[in-house]
Amino acid sequence: RGSSKETRHIELSLEGSGLSYRPGDALGIYPQNDPRLVATIIQRLGLDPDTGVKAGDVDTTLAGALQHHREITLLTRPEVEHWAEFSGNQTLTTLLEDHAKLSAWMESRDLLDLIEEAPVSGLGADTLVQALRKLPARLYSIASSQAAVDDEVHLTVAAVRYQARGRRREGVASTWLADRLAEDERVPVYIEHNKHFRLPEDDEAPVIMIGPGTGIAPFRAFMQEREAREAGGANWLFFGAQHFHTDFLYQSEWLAWRRQGLVDRIDVAFSRDQEEKIYVQRRLRDNASELWRWLEKGAYLYVCGDAEAMAPDVHEALLDIIVEAGGKRREDATDYLRELTRQKRYQRDVY
Repeated sequence: RGSSKETRHIELSLEGSGLSYRPGDALGIYPQNDPRLVATIIQRLGLDPDTGVKAGDVDTTLAGALQHHREITLLTRPEVEHWAEFSGNQTLTTLLEDHAKLSAWMESRDLLDLIEEAPVSGLGADTLVQALRKLPARLYSIASSQAAVDDEVHLTVAAVRYQARGRRREGVASTWLADRLAEDERVPVYIEHNKHFRLPEDDEAPVIMIGPGTGIAPFRAFMQEREAREAGGANWLFFGAQHFHTDFLYQSEWLAWRRQGLVDRIDVAFSRDQEEKIYVQRRLRDNASELWRWLEKGAYLYVCGDAEAMAPDVHEALLDIIVEAGGKRREDATDYLRELTRQKRYQRDVY
């Protein structure tokens, strides 16, 4: 309650599917586009939603193709090229000559924007479907261990919603799961195995987990697994979000594990609870000496979350810690982290 972010805990049954997973794996979900957006696109183009079309190997209707089989919320260069050809729009032709400007223009536009800004008349349903790319699956880090939840799989999903150019925009998979998925509905899924994000084979090995926001998801799976295996290795969580009272995901579970002794340390960074913004990399630096001791005792380092800002910032903080607390030169610190990666003791799941 009260959070500026909408984060959902989703539980799906795998009963009878034959699917199995390990902590660190991801779940691939084949989502559905918003039928309201589909209807608006079809109406703007003056097409019949029931027109038969072929989407790859699938025979379906135009409405079915746009809802289930084609990407309509993100633009690609080939789609803009097709639309420039269909419409003869000079603005699009000029944009295609400048990669940086085209990327910036496409960033928060969708197919409906393209239709409205470069109108096309007489476009056939099949031509439209062939011009769009296939709707790709969305991957979510699995937030559970089958040792704890058996034939279920749990996800931590941040619903993507924002305004752009006077229209509400929504993430395809996140809002489908949050808003339109019926309780008894089937979800097309697959397991994306991730051999590069695994708990140590040695149950006595210490583990350091760095997962701001929904990046905490696989670490919930890690702790369920270590609890089930009665692993003796120490566990240390670094978690960050905006506010302690509204954004500490799975707070009761983590505090219970802390009381039980499964989790040895929890260090948190709530960036908006004070005037100065504090992030997880600050907490890492605050604990430089202790972190270095854990690494020297054989700890495994895991990072999950945003690839664009958080992961590079955390990597930089780790280098600083190895220099400061480990007494190493910068080049040697880089080699140290490279060696941890080679030993599978520094693993990242970033997106």
